[in-house]
Amino acid sequence: MWPEESFDRKEFIRFFVPGQPIAKGRARSFVRNGIVAHYTPKKTVSYEKLVSQIASIKMAGKKILLTPVSINIIAFFKIPNSWSKKKKILAQEGKILPTQKPDIDNCLKILSDSLNGVVWKDDCQVVECLIKKIFSIDPGVQVIISDVMI
Repeated sequence: MWPEESFDRKEFIRFFVPGQPIAKGRARSFVRNGIVAHYTPKKTVSYEKLVSQIASIKMAGKKILLTPVSINIIAFFKIPNSWSKKKKILAQEGKILPTQKPDIDNCLKILSDSLNGVVWKDDCQVVECLIKKIFSIDPGVQVIISDVMI
């Protein structure tokens, strides 16, 4: 049975994160005075904070989801200025798609981690996702979260 046939979805929240989409940065390790320590890159921390703040505003008055959820993401990447006018038009029409980094799964990871404790208790509740990367004049990420009822 396909997911479309087994799940009923009710949109819970929708929001847009402005700016170039970024991927979840890997935790870094270093040794100081013989002790190994770990940290998350500043770019990752800043983006997660931005996503959490935007989602918190949209969550005003709503309780976090404790049920299975579906997340739909459209990542809009800036069209490079160096491209020809013809190539830019093709990108706007969706005839050229962004195949460079960041990887689509890392875009999902940074968004889902950012929403822990804000939209849902934990991102392990995500049972379904749809992600797409496209070019746009206005970069950003459109996120739609739905409550999944079985």
